[in-house]
Amino acid sequence: MKVAIFGRFYNETTTASVETLFNYLLKKDIDAYIETEFFNIIHQESPNIKDFASFKTFDALDTSFDFLVSVGGDGTILRAITFVKDIDIPIIGINTGRLGFLATIQVDAIEHAIQNIIDGHYRISERSLLSIETTPENKNITSLNFALNEVAVSRKNTTSMITVETYLDGEYLTSYWSDGLIISTPTGSTGYSLSCGGPVITPSTNSFVITPIAPHNLSARPLIIPDSTEIQLKVDGREESHLVSLDSRIATLDNGTIIKIKKADFKIKMIDLLDESFLDTLRKKLLWGEDKRN
Repeated sequence: MKVAIFGRFYNETTTASVETLFNYLLKKDIDAYIETEFFNIIHQESPNIKDFASFKTFDALDTSFDFLVSVGGDGTILRAITFVKDIDIPIIGINTGRLGFLATIQVDAIEHAIQNIIDGHYRISERSLLSIETTPENKNITSLNFALNEVAVSRKNTTSMITVETYLDGEYLTSYWSDGLIISTPTGSTGYSLSCGGPVITPSTNSFVITPIAPHNLSARPLIIPDSTEIQLKVDGREESHLVSLDSRIATLDNGTIIKIKKADFKIKMIDLLDESFLDTLRKKLLWGEDKRN
């Protein structure tokens, strides 16, 4: 079995998570590869990294990997998908921060989780993504033109609102006068969209959500649309440019740029253990208000 390991940050919980994970992978004689930058962070922060000298590093992934372990939070998984892309490598997230919707494995459950994966005791949750193209083309977007959580347009270098002219399948919907607009997947519905008043949508739902950011018109509400819809946006405002974000990746676009957003032609596979579920996480994080700070 061949496993990729990815992370971005390091804290006390990361040390315990990494050492527990690495020791168990060694015990099970699993062929482990650590993303190069994460390996360098571990080497600086963990005095015990010399114990894992047999582990290799990677800068890119291919189909020979069986799964990827993300060490961090939900944001780390969003970065991990830029390595996985469309090659169908399942992802599981070890949580080293607050309770997340994607990174759900706690430190004390790492060995249990890895053993369940080895034994095939898990299910795959397929997550839809958004793809984006712009006219004129923007080179900062072209190479990684997809997002798991959301695509958002927002104002830049100004306190003035922007106008987001919005079309659905070529038909004019409205022009949002707001700080910006979020196009969210079901996975992203518990992220930025939720903080702006959007609904929670279960991951398997075939829909997207359009959520305005601080709209001037109080009647502007989040809108749920089929995920087969092609969305077209064009931004105008006092400044000459605005921001577009794909999850945590940000680019600057000139006003008047045509932004086309639609469902990507591939999905991301998340590993769900049989003793956990989205609804269980939802109860803990939203309904009961429980997270690791309590």
